[in-house]
Amino acid sequence: MGKRKIAVIGVGKIAVDQHIPVIEASDDFELAATVSTRGVAHGDLPVFKTPAELYAALPEVALVSICTPPGVRHAYVREALDAGKDVMMEKPPTTTISELDDLIAHAKRLDRVLYQTWHSQFNAAVDRTKAILAQEGVVSARIDWRESVRKWHPGQDWVWEPGGFGVCDPGINALSIFTKVMPFPVFVESAKLTFPANRQTPVDVEIAFKSAQAHKPTLSAGFNWLEESGEIWTIRFTTGAGKDVRLENGGRKLTVDGELVLEHGDAEYGAMYERFADLLEARQSDVDAAPLRLMADVFLLGARENGPEFEW
Repeated sequence: MGKRKIAVIGVGKIAVDQHIPVIEASDDFELAATVSTRGVAHGDLPVFKTPAELYAALPEVALVSICTPPGVRHAYVREALDAGKDVMMEKPPTTTISELDDLIAHAKRLDRVLYQTWHSQFNAAVDRTKAILAQEGVVSARIDWRESVRKWHPGQDWVWEPGGFGVCDPGINALSIFTKVMPFPVFVESAKLTFPANRQTPVDVEIAFKSAQAHKPTLSAGFNWLEESGEIWTIRFTTGAGKDVRLENGGRKLTVDGELVLEHGDAEYGAMYERFADLLEARQSDVDAAPLRLMADVFLLGARENGPEFEW
């Protein structure tokens, strides 16, 4: 079988840094076109201002990877499904759980493949951690997710608007790992969200989690978007056997009691597209809503505080 033609909708930083290079290196997919409201082209490939223009001009392109901000994702995915396309979605999937539930039902109704991606889950160190925790249990866990918004979202004001998630946009990556590796369900107990006085989404978040476990593990997380010293993407666990298990570098490095167990480079997006190819072959959808549900509970239960104004 030849390569499947796919179009990328939304040509921002993540599409340029990850999606487009991975597609071009893929044995399964061929980049056929892009859709960009700003008219950003890639090479000599056709570029369209709207998805509707793409669907009218290139009806043979049956797949789309939607990499827009989450605020327009629901409408764009629904439009793609109605046009008979199978869809890959960047994270966060939608701005609300109701929108995501609607897309799941709509894809099923139309017999289309819908794939919600969580790139941080696609690391061998994450899988190894999951196995360790399943065997030994969890006494405590602490997430520290700190990075610079100026580096990762330079000048992108949409991240500060309602539905833009703020620091919870990268923070949801941590929750995608957390919900995958934890051997029991976790719930939000309380949260504190600090908003810049001139912005609509948080720049700093502190979360306390709880569980139904009799031993009452201590579980917490902290997200910050003003870290200028470099990325801190770490989840630390104490297991029931007393081991110190640390996932670092966004899930690419695993140490146990200070000893390196596994470390690898960034192959997340390549693995995601391989997963998409498998889903297309099997005609199956894959939508994991757990990280979004947990993050929604953070906003639902969180206490708001105002902080200093943010300026680029």
